[in-house]
Amino acid sequence: MEIMKRKRALITGSSRGIGKAIALALAKEGYDCVINCREKEEEAAAVVSQIRDMGRLAFYIKADVRNYDDVSMMFSEIERQFGSIEVLVNNAGVAVSTLIQDCSFEEWKRVMDTNVDGMFSCTQHALKHMLDKKEGVIINMASVWGMVGAAMEIPYSASKGAVIAFTKALAKEVGFSGIRVNCVAPGGVDTDMLSPLSKDIIDEVIGITPAGRLGKPEEIADLVAFLVSEKGEFFQGQVISPNGGLII
Repeated sequence: MEIMKRKRALITGSSRGIGKAIALALAKEGYDCVINCREKEEEAAAVVSQIRDMGRLAFYIKADVRNYDDVSMMFSEIERQFGSIEVLVNNAGVAVSTLIQDCSFEEWKRVMDTNVDGMFSCTQHALKHMLDKKEGVIINMASVWGMVGAAMEIPYSASKGAVIAFTKALAKEVGFSGIRVNCVAPGGVDTDMLSPLSKDIIDEVIGITPAGRLGKPEEIADLVAFLVSEKGEFFQGQVISPNGGLII
């Protein structure tokens, strides 16, 4: 009975980077957390350990959000252990940096399947309980490139543009049912996702960012925690972009 009264969140792609920071931030705010990874189980287990050290409940599930059956399995396990979740953070994402003529269809599909299809599948499953209870919060992680586009980032830009449109449409569809849906679209953030980029490219991004630096995962996580909280209750269907002035 006690577990049913607790606040519970699923953060996809949360074994490292922004997803990990979000999970830890929500745990600090009193949330029990489901950590999701596609393959990095050791890192996911370490995040679970950190959350448990805070006195919260946590477990991880290895599931590929690109695979609808994996997502169904994940939510069945969540239902078994937690009953349901009040918060879904669609964070799992991949990127590819290449000229459009050099981008294979397989690379295009991998980005779309993860960033868009994964978001759809997780949202659809989460809404089954949220709609019944008429409460819940969904945060979709996009990017500044979904707002303005980036050369050599066409698959990623297109996928994050879809995340933004999905967020706005879903907010209109489920908002009257007591469910809040918002989108966070960061600029350059210091995570492993930037590792394929050369130092020159990263320095160029920093050079055109008025803040003069990359963002920190914790800064993005704090914004998500605010949007999830009661203080963020009047935010609905919004795209909020912590980007250091990269786009204004």
